[in-house]
Amino acid sequence: MNGPRFNEWIVSPKVRVIDHEGENLGVMYTREAMAAAQELGLDLVEVSPNADPPVAKYLDVGKFKYEAQKKANLARKSQKTQEIKEIKMRPNIDDHDYDTKMKKVNEFIEEGDKVKVTMRFRGRELSHGNLGMAVLQRVAEATAEIAKVEAYPRMEGRQMLMVLSPK
Repeated sequence: MNGPRFNEWIVSPKVRVIDHEGENLGVMYTREAMAAAQELGLDLVEVSPNADPPVAKYLDVGKFKYEAQKKANLARKSQKTQEIKEIKMRPNIDDHDYDTKMKKVNEFIEEGDKVKVTMRFRGRELSHGNLGMAVLQRVAEATAEIAKVEAYPRMEGRQMLMVLSPK
């Protein structure tokens, strides 16, 4: 376990003590350091057990845990999870519809999300897979500057799938 260890006895007879303001008080006997910490209303916490002598610090354990929890929550809040967005197209898509879909693809990639482009085939369109492949190649070329093809076009039943991810 890294970091300060709570509720454990410090085994060494002497420890290097750091006070609550971060100043080095030097090497003391463990009992003396614990007594001094209690006088201040704080706890003696072992910070670096592998040092020689071990380093202990005067801390308010409750406040320390609260601050650590606050930092963890802030880090979790600022972290962006990458989602997979899906764009559905047809092999005989019109130019205006294609442009509208491509605006959304670019928007999703700029936000840092992956984009799954699904080409849906209906009826006899399935026999013209080359049309769908041509549209997906056009999508890949249009987004080449901002995205890379993570999964190249492949057939799954009546659909052809391709996945793009931000560079």
